[in-house]
Amino acid sequence: MSAARATVGYIAPEMISRSFDAISSKSDVYSLRMLLLEMAGGRRNADPDAENSSQAYYPSQVYRQLTRQETGEITNAIDMHELEKKLCIVGLWCIQTKSCDRPTMSVVIEMLEGGVDCLQVPPRPFFCDDGHIPAVESFHLSSEVELATISSEEEEDESISELN
Repeated sequence: MSAARATVGYIAPEMISRSFDAISSKSDVYSLRMLLLEMAGGRRNADPDAENSSQAYYPSQVYRQLTRQETGEITNAIDMHELEKKLCIVGLWCIQTKSCDRPTMSVVIEMLEGGVDCLQVPPRPFFCDDGHIPAVESFHLSSEVELATISSEEEEDESISELN
C-alpha cells in the first residue's frame, strides 16, 4: 500500500497498528459499521461536546442500550425500532477489534436482509469498555498519508511514535 487516507472513527485498528491484526477485506467491514450506526441513530462516532462521558463515544452508548434492552431494562424513551436495532447490531459486529471476529461483507448483507430476531448482540468490543472513551489523534506520516490512532486516556500525554 503506497498511501492510506482515513477518517477518524472509520479506520480499522489493523490499519493503525499491525499488532491488532493483518489488513484484510474485513478492514472495510470495520469502516462500514459507522455508516450503519450513523444511519440508525443519526449521530457521529464521537461527540466531544457530549453532556457526560458515557455519551461521548457513540458505539459504546449503542452497546449499552442494546444490552439493557436484551435484559428488559429499557424504557420507552430509548426503545429502538426494529430496523434501527438491526443496523446497530450489525454495526457492532463490524466494530469487533479482531478482524477474524468481524463478518464478511456477504454475511453483513445476509444479516441486513434477515430478521432482527435471528441476530445476536456481539461480545463487547474493546473500544466499548465502560469508562473507556478512546482519545483520537490525527497525524501525518507523509504528505500523502494521514492516519489516526486511538489511545487510552493515560496514553494521551505520551508522544506518538513513528509507525513503520
